[in-house]
Amino acid sequence: MLPQEKIDQILNRHKDIETQMSSNPDQETFVKLAKEFSDLGPVVEKIRELEMAKQELGDLEELLTDSDIDAEMKGMAEEEMPPLKTVIEKFSDQLQVLLLPKDAADDKNAILEVRAGTGGSEAALFAGDLFRMYQRHAETHRWKIEILSESPGEVGGYKEIVASITGKGVFARLKFESGVHRVQRVPETESSGRVHTSAATVAVLPEAEDVDVEIRNEDLRIDTMRASGAGGQHVNTTDSAVRITHIPTGVVVMSSEKSQHQNRANAMKELRSRLYDMERQKVDQERADSRRGQVGSGDRSERIRTYNFPQGRVSDHRINLTLYKLDKLIQGEGLDELFDALIADYQASLLAALGDDEAS
Repeated sequence: MLPQEKIDQILNRHKDIETQMSSNPDQETFVKLAKEFSDLGPVVEKIRELEMAKQELGDLEELLTDSDIDAEMKGMAEEEMPPLKTVIEKFSDQLQVLLLPKDAADDKNAILEVRAGTGGSEAALFAGDLFRMYQRHAETHRWKIEILSESPGEVGGYKEIVASITGKGVFARLKFESGVHRVQRVPETESSGRVHTSAATVAVLPEAEDVDVEIRNEDLRIDTMRASGAGGQHVNTTDSAVRITHIPTGVVVMSSEKSQHQNRANAMKELRSRLYDMERQKVDQERADSRRGQVGSGDRSERIRTYNFPQGRVSDHRINLTLYKLDKLIQGEGLDELFDALIADYQASLLAALGDDEAS
Protein backbone atom coordinates (compact mmCIF):
# COMPACT_ATOMS: atom_id res chain seq x y z
CA MET A 1 0.00 0.00 0.00
CA LEU A 2 1.31 3.43 -0.92
CA PRO A 3 2.04 5.80 1.99
CA GLN A 4 -0.63 8.45 2.46
CA GLU A 5 2.06 11.14 2.38
CA LYS A 6 2.94 10.17 -1.21
CA ILE A 7 -0.72 10.20 -2.24
CA ASP A 8 -1.24 13.63 -0.66
CA GLN A 9 1.79 15.00 -2.52
CA ILE A 10 0.35 13.87 -5.85
CA LEU A 11 -3.10 15.34 -5.15
CA ASN A 12 -1.60 18.63 -3.96
CA ARG A 13 0.65 18.86 -7.01
CA HIS A 14 -2.28 18.21 -9.34
CA LYS A 15 -4.31 20.96 -7.65
CA ASP A 16 -1.33 23.34 -7.70
CA ILE A 17 -0.82 22.82 -11.45
CA GLU A 18 -4.51 23.49 -12.09
CA THR A 19 -4.22 26.77 -10.16
CA GLN A 20 -1.12 27.83 -12.09
CA MET A 21 -2.74 27.03 -15.44
CA SER A 22 -5.71 29.25 -14.59
CA SER A 23 -3.44 32.21 -13.80
CA ASN A 24 -2.62 32.90 -17.48
CA PRO A 25 1.07 31.88 -17.59
CA ASP A 26 3.17 32.38 -20.73
CA GLN A 27 2.73 29.89 -23.56
CA GLU A 28 5.87 27.86 -22.86
CA THR A 29 5.03 27.49 -19.16
CA PHE A 30 1.41 26.61 -19.97
CA VAL A 31 2.48 23.81 -22.34
CA LYS A 32 4.76 22.28 -19.68
CA LEU A 33 2.06 22.54 -17.02
CA ALA A 34 -0.57 21.07 -19.33
CA LYS A 35 1.61 18.03 -20.07
CA GLU A 36 2.28 17.38 -16.39
CA PHE A 37 -1.42 17.88 -15.60
CA SER A 38 -2.34 15.38 -18.32
CA ASP A 39 0.24 12.85 -17.08
CA LEU A 40 -1.05 13.10 -13.51
CA GLY A 41 -4.72 12.82 -14.57
CA PRO A 42 -4.97 8.98 -14.66
CA VAL A 43 -3.04 8.75 -11.37
CA VAL A 44 -5.35 11.20 -9.60
CA GLU A 45 -8.42 9.44 -10.97
CA LYS A 46 -7.16 6.08 -9.65
CA ILE A 47 -6.35 7.63 -6.25
CA ARG A 48 -9.91 8.95 -5.99
CA GLU A 49 -11.36 5.56 -6.93
CA LEU A 50 -9.15 3.93 -4.30
CA GLU A 51 -10.13 6.46 -1.62
CA MET A 52 -13.84 5.98 -2.35
CA ALA A 53 -13.45 2.20 -2.01
CA LYS A 54 -11.53 2.63 1.26
CA GLN A 55 -14.22 4.96 2.57
CA GLU A 56 -16.89 2.43 1.70
CA LEU A 57 -14.94 -0.30 3.52
CA GLY A 58 -14.57 1.95 6.56
CA ASP A 59 -18.31 2.58 6.62
CA LEU A 60 -18.96 -1.19 6.56
CA GLU A 61 -16.49 -1.81 9.39
CA GLU A 62 -18.11 0.95 11.44
CA LEU A 63 -21.53 -0.54 10.79
CA LEU A 64 -20.38 -3.91 12.18
CA THR A 65 -19.40 -2.29 15.51
CA ASP A 66 -22.72 -0.45 15.85
CA SER A 67 -24.79 -2.16 18.54
CA ASP A 68 -27.98 -0.63 17.18
CA ILE A 69 -27.70 -2.47 13.82
CA ASP A 70 -29.60 -5.75 13.58
CA ALA A 71 -27.99 -9.09 12.67
CA GLU A 72 -29.40 -9.12 9.13
CA MET A 73 -27.77 -5.78 8.23
CA LYS A 74 -24.48 -6.90 9.76
CA GLY A 75 -24.65 -10.11 7.74
CA MET A 76 -25.10 -8.10 4.51
CA ALA A 77 -22.16 -5.88 5.46
CA GLU A 78 -19.93 -8.93 6.06
CA GLU A 79 -20.86 -10.28 2.61
CA GLU A 80 -19.90 -7.01 0.92
CA MET A 81 -16.51 -6.71 2.59
CA PRO A 82 -14.47 -9.48 0.82
CA PRO A 83 -15.21 -8.31 -2.75
CA LEU A 84 -14.60 -4.70 -1.68
CA LYS A 85 -11.19 -5.65 -0.24
CA THR A 86 -10.40 -7.33 -3.58
CA VAL A 87 -11.31 -4.13 -5.40
CA ILE A 88 -9.08 -2.08 -3.08
CA GLU A 89 -6.17 -4.46 -3.71
CA LYS A 90 -6.77 -4.22 -7.47
CA PHE A 91 -6.87 -0.41 -7.40
CA SER A 92 -3.70 -0.33 -5.28
CA ASP A 93 -1.86 -2.52 -7.80
CA GLN A 94 -3.07 -0.37 -10.69
CA LEU A 95 -1.94 2.78 -8.88
CA GLN A 96 1.51 1.32 -8.30
CA VAL A 97 1.83 0.57 -12.01
CA LEU A 98 0.77 4.12 -12.89
CA LEU A 99 3.48 5.45 -10.57
CA LEU A 100 6.29 3.32 -12.02
CA PRO A 101 9.26 5.27 -13.43
CA LYS A 102 8.28 6.28 -16.94
CA ASP A 103 10.52 5.97 -19.97
CA ALA A 104 10.94 9.52 -21.24
CA ALA A 105 10.83 8.18 -24.79
CA ASP A 106 7.46 6.41 -24.46
CA ASP A 107 5.50 9.33 -25.90
CA LYS A 108 7.77 9.64 -28.93
CA ASN A 109 7.23 8.47 -32.47
CA ALA A 110 9.39 5.57 -33.65
CA ILE A 111 11.88 4.62 -36.32
CA LEU A 112 11.30 1.00 -37.38
CA GLU A 113 14.15 -0.91 -39.02
CA VAL A 114 13.66 -4.43 -40.42
CA ARG A 115 16.61 -6.29 -41.92
CA ALA A 116 16.95 -9.75 -43.46
CA GLY A 117 19.22 -12.02 -41.42
CA THR A 118 20.34 -15.58 -42.01
CA GLY A 119 18.45 -17.51 -44.65
CA GLY A 120 19.14 -15.80 -47.97
CA SER A 121 16.10 -14.97 -50.13
CA GLU A 122 13.72 -16.54 -47.60
CA ALA A 123 15.03 -14.16 -44.91
CA ALA A 124 14.30 -11.19 -47.19
CA LEU A 125 10.77 -12.50 -47.79
CA PHE A 126 10.28 -12.88 -44.04
CA ALA A 127 11.58 -9.34 -43.46
CA GLY A 128 8.90 -8.19 -45.90
CA ASP A 129 6.24 -10.14 -44.00
CA LEU A 130 7.33 -8.57 -40.71
CA PHE A 131 7.30 -5.06 -42.13
CA ARG A 132 3.80 -5.53 -43.58
CA MET A 133 2.68 -6.93 -40.20
CA TYR A 134 3.78 -3.74 -38.44
CA GLN A 135 2.43 -1.61 -41.30
CA ARG A 136 -1.07 -3.12 -41.02
CA HIS A 137 -0.98 -2.85 -37.23
CA ALA A 138 -0.09 0.83 -37.61
CA GLU A 139 -2.97 1.36 -40.02
CA THR A 140 -5.50 -0.19 -37.63
CA HIS A 141 -4.34 2.27 -34.94
CA ARG A 142 -4.40 5.17 -37.41
CA TRP A 143 -0.68 5.73 -37.03
CA LYS A 144 1.09 7.35 -39.95
CA ILE A 145 3.87 5.27 -41.52
CA GLU A 146 6.44 6.72 -43.93
CA ILE A 147 9.18 4.67 -45.60
CA LEU A 148 12.55 6.41 -45.21
CA SER A 149 14.70 3.92 -47.14
CA GLU A 150 14.37 0.44 -48.60
CA SER A 151 16.50 -2.19 -50.30
CA PRO A 152 14.34 -4.86 -52.01
CA GLY A 153 15.25 -8.55 -51.92
CA GLU A 154 16.12 -10.37 -55.12
CA VAL A 155 12.92 -12.44 -55.18
CA GLY A 156 10.75 -10.14 -53.04
CA GLY A 157 10.62 -8.80 -49.53
CA TYR A 158 13.43 -6.60 -48.27
CA LYS A 159 17.11 -6.85 -47.54
CA GLU A 160 16.46 -3.78 -45.40
CA ILE A 161 13.65 -1.29 -44.87
CA VAL A 162 13.48 1.72 -42.54
CA ALA A 163 10.28 3.62 -41.77
CA SER A 164 9.02 6.38 -39.51
CA ILE A 165 5.84 5.65 -37.52
CA THR A 166 3.96 8.61 -36.10
CA GLY A 167 1.13 8.47 -33.58
CA LYS A 168 0.21 8.56 -29.90
CA GLY A 169 2.29 6.21 -27.75
CA VAL A 170 3.93 4.51 -30.74
CA PHE A 171 7.32 3.89 -29.15
CA ALA A 172 5.77 2.68 -25.89
CA ARG A 173 3.86 -0.01 -27.80
CA LEU A 174 6.58 -1.07 -30.24
CA LYS A 175 9.79 -0.77 -28.24
CA PHE A 176 9.84 -4.42 -27.14
CA GLU A 177 10.01 -5.60 -30.77
CA SER A 178 13.77 -5.04 -31.04
CA GLY A 179 15.71 -8.25 -31.53
CA VAL A 180 15.98 -11.32 -33.75
CA HIS A 181 12.74 -12.75 -35.13
CA ARG A 182 12.99 -16.36 -36.37
CA VAL A 183 10.69 -18.06 -38.88
CA GLN A 184 10.17 -21.77 -39.51
CA ARG A 185 8.28 -22.58 -42.71
CA VAL A 186 8.51 -24.20 -46.14
CA PRO A 187 9.87 -21.58 -48.59
CA GLU A 188 7.98 -21.07 -51.85
CA THR A 189 11.11 -22.15 -53.71
CA GLU A 190 11.44 -25.44 -51.75
CA SER A 191 10.19 -28.28 -53.97
CA SER A 192 10.71 -31.06 -51.41
CA GLY A 193 8.49 -29.46 -48.78
CA ARG A 194 11.29 -29.24 -46.22
CA VAL A 195 10.90 -26.70 -43.41
CA HIS A 196 13.62 -24.04 -43.36
CA THR A 197 14.64 -21.70 -40.53
CA SER A 198 15.44 -18.10 -41.37
CA ALA A 199 15.68 -14.87 -39.40
CA ALA A 200 15.25 -11.13 -39.60
CA THR A 201 16.29 -8.44 -37.16
CA VAL A 202 14.01 -5.66 -35.95
CA ALA A 203 15.10 -2.43 -34.28
CA VAL A 204 12.66 0.13 -32.91
CA LEU A 205 14.22 3.50 -32.05
CA PRO A 206 12.55 6.51 -30.45
CA GLU A 207 12.39 9.30 -33.02
CA ALA A 208 14.60 12.05 -31.66
CA GLU A 209 13.82 15.74 -31.94
CA ASP A 210 16.35 18.50 -32.52
CA VAL A 211 16.42 19.25 -28.79
CA ASP A 212 17.23 15.62 -27.90
CA VAL A 213 20.54 15.32 -29.73
CA GLU A 214 23.15 17.91 -30.66
CA ILE A 215 24.72 17.14 -34.04
CA ARG A 216 27.51 19.43 -35.20
CA ASN A 217 28.01 19.97 -38.92
CA GLU A 218 31.77 19.42 -38.56
CA ASP A 219 31.05 15.91 -37.23
CA LEU A 220 29.27 14.87 -40.42
CA ARG A 221 30.55 13.53 -43.72
CA ILE A 222 27.85 13.70 -46.39
CA ASP A 223 28.26 11.80 -49.66
CA THR A 224 25.91 12.04 -52.63
CA MET A 225 25.87 9.19 -55.11
CA ARG A 226 23.81 7.53 -57.79
CA ALA A 227 21.20 5.16 -56.43
CA SER A 228 20.65 1.88 -58.24
CA GLY A 229 17.56 2.14 -60.43
CA ALA A 230 15.54 -0.05 -62.75
CA GLY A 231 17.24 1.32 -65.86
CA GLY A 232 16.32 3.83 -68.52
CA GLN A 233 14.78 7.08 -67.39
CA HIS A 234 14.34 5.79 -63.83
CA VAL A 235 18.11 5.91 -63.26
CA ASN A 236 18.15 9.64 -63.87
CA THR A 237 15.44 10.27 -61.31
CA THR A 238 17.30 8.28 -58.63
CA ASP A 239 20.69 10.00 -59.04
CA SER A 240 20.26 11.31 -55.53
CA ALA A 241 21.22 8.79 -52.84
CA VAL A 242 22.62 10.41 -49.71
CA ARG A 243 24.95 8.75 -47.21
CA ILE A 244 25.72 10.52 -43.93
CA THR A 245 28.53 9.39 -41.64
CA HIS A 246 28.67 10.62 -38.03
CA ILE A 247 32.43 10.72 -37.58
CA PRO A 248 32.66 10.58 -33.73
CA THR A 249 30.54 7.40 -33.47
CA GLY A 250 31.02 5.87 -36.92
CA VAL A 251 27.24 5.61 -37.40
CA VAL A 252 26.33 5.54 -41.11
CA VAL A 253 22.83 6.14 -42.50
CA MET A 254 21.65 6.24 -46.07
CA SER A 255 18.52 7.23 -47.98
CA SER A 256 17.90 6.66 -51.68
CA GLU A 257 14.52 8.08 -52.58
CA LYS A 258 14.03 10.27 -55.66
CA SER A 259 14.46 13.66 -54.00
CA GLN A 260 17.97 14.52 -52.79
CA HIS A 261 16.54 17.12 -50.42
CA GLN A 262 14.14 14.54 -48.94
CA ASN A 263 16.95 11.99 -48.74
CA ARG A 264 19.03 14.31 -46.59
CA ALA A 265 16.05 15.01 -44.31
CA ASN A 266 15.28 11.28 -44.00
CA ALA A 267 18.90 10.38 -43.31
CA MET A 268 19.23 13.09 -40.65
CA LYS A 269 16.01 11.87 -38.99
CA GLU A 270 17.38 8.33 -38.81
CA LEU A 271 20.83 9.49 -37.64
CA ARG A 272 19.36 11.64 -34.89
CA SER A 273 17.25 8.72 -33.67
CA ARG A 274 20.19 6.30 -33.76
CA LEU A 275 22.38 8.66 -31.71
CA TYR A 276 19.54 9.31 -29.25
CA ASP A 277 18.97 5.58 -28.87
CA MET A 278 22.69 4.98 -28.30
CA GLU A 279 22.61 7.52 -25.47
CA ARG A 280 19.50 5.91 -23.96
CA GLN A 281 21.15 2.48 -24.11
CA LYS A 282 24.24 3.88 -22.40
CA VAL A 283 22.22 5.51 -19.62
CA ASP A 284 20.14 2.35 -19.09
CA GLN A 285 23.31 0.27 -18.89
CA GLU A 286 24.87 2.57 -16.33
CA ARG A 287 21.66 2.74 -14.32
CA ALA A 288 21.25 -0.99 -13.80
CA ASP A 289 23.31 -3.80 -15.33
CA SER A 290 20.86 -6.21 -13.74
CA ARG A 291 18.23 -5.24 -16.28
CA ARG A 292 20.14 -7.04 -19.04
CA GLY A 293 18.08 -9.91 -20.35
CA GLN A 294 14.78 -8.44 -19.22
CA VAL A 295 12.07 -7.43 -21.64
CA GLY A 296 13.04 -4.04 -22.96
CA SER A 297 16.80 -4.53 -22.76
CA GLY A 298 16.89 -3.63 -26.43
CA ASP A 299 19.57 -6.20 -27.22
CA ARG A 300 19.56 -6.30 -31.01
CA SER A 301 21.20 -9.76 -31.07
CA GLU A 302 18.70 -11.43 -28.73
CA ARG A 303 16.40 -14.02 -30.32
CA ILE A 304 13.06 -12.87 -29.04
CA ARG A 305 10.37 -14.63 -31.07
CA THR A 306 9.73 -17.63 -33.31
CA TYR A 307 7.02 -17.81 -35.99
CA ASN A 308 6.31 -21.49 -36.69
CA PHE A 309 4.06 -21.74 -39.76
CA PRO A 310 3.56 -25.56 -39.88
CA GLN A 311 2.11 -25.45 -36.34
CA GLY A 312 0.48 -22.02 -36.69
CA ARG A 313 2.10 -20.68 -33.52
CA VAL A 314 4.06 -17.66 -32.38
CA SER A 315 6.31 -18.00 -29.33
CA ASP A 316 7.84 -15.08 -27.48
CA HIS A 317 10.86 -16.51 -25.68
CA ARG A 318 11.28 -13.65 -23.19
CA ILE A 319 7.97 -14.23 -21.43
CA ASN A 320 7.34 -17.89 -22.42
CA LEU A 321 4.14 -16.94 -24.24
CA THR A 322 2.83 -19.04 -27.13
CA LEU A 323 -0.19 -18.04 -29.21
CA TYR A 324 -1.76 -20.32 -31.80
CA LYS A 325 -2.95 -17.55 -34.07
CA LEU A 326 -0.02 -17.02 -36.42
CA ASP A 327 -2.21 -16.31 -39.46
CA LYS A 328 -3.92 -13.40 -37.69
CA LEU A 329 -0.74 -12.03 -36.12
CA ILE A 330 1.27 -11.99 -39.36
CA GLN A 331 -1.61 -9.99 -40.87
CA GLY A 332 -1.15 -7.38 -38.14
CA GLU A 333 -4.26 -8.48 -36.23
CA GLY A 334 -4.11 -9.33 -32.54
CA LEU A 335 -0.63 -7.90 -31.96
CA ASP A 336 -2.01 -5.88 -29.07
CA GLU A 337 -2.48 -9.09 -27.07
CA LEU A 338 1.23 -9.79 -27.48
CA PHE A 339 2.24 -6.20 -26.72
CA ASP A 340 0.03 -6.08 -23.60
CA ALA A 341 1.64 -9.26 -22.26
CA LEU A 342 5.15 -7.88 -22.83
CA ILE A 343 4.29 -4.58 -21.14
CA ALA A 344 2.66 -6.35 -18.18
CA ASP A 345 5.73 -8.55 -17.72
CA TYR A 346 8.02 -5.52 -17.86
CA GLN A 347 5.91 -3.66 -15.31
CA ALA A 348 5.95 -6.70 -13.02
CA SER A 349 9.75 -6.81 -13.22
CA LEU A 350 9.94 -3.13 -12.32
CA LEU A 351 7.62 -3.61 -9.35
CA ALA A 352 9.71 -6.55 -8.18
CA ALA A 353 12.89 -4.49 -8.51
CA LEU A 354 11.35 -1.63 -6.53
CA GLY A 355 10.26 -4.11 -3.86
CA ASP A 356 13.80 -5.48 -3.62
CA ASP A 357 15.19 -1.96 -3.30
CA GLU A 358 12.76 -1.12 -0.50
CA ALA A 359 13.53 -4.38 1.30
CA SER A 360 17.26 -3.69 1.21
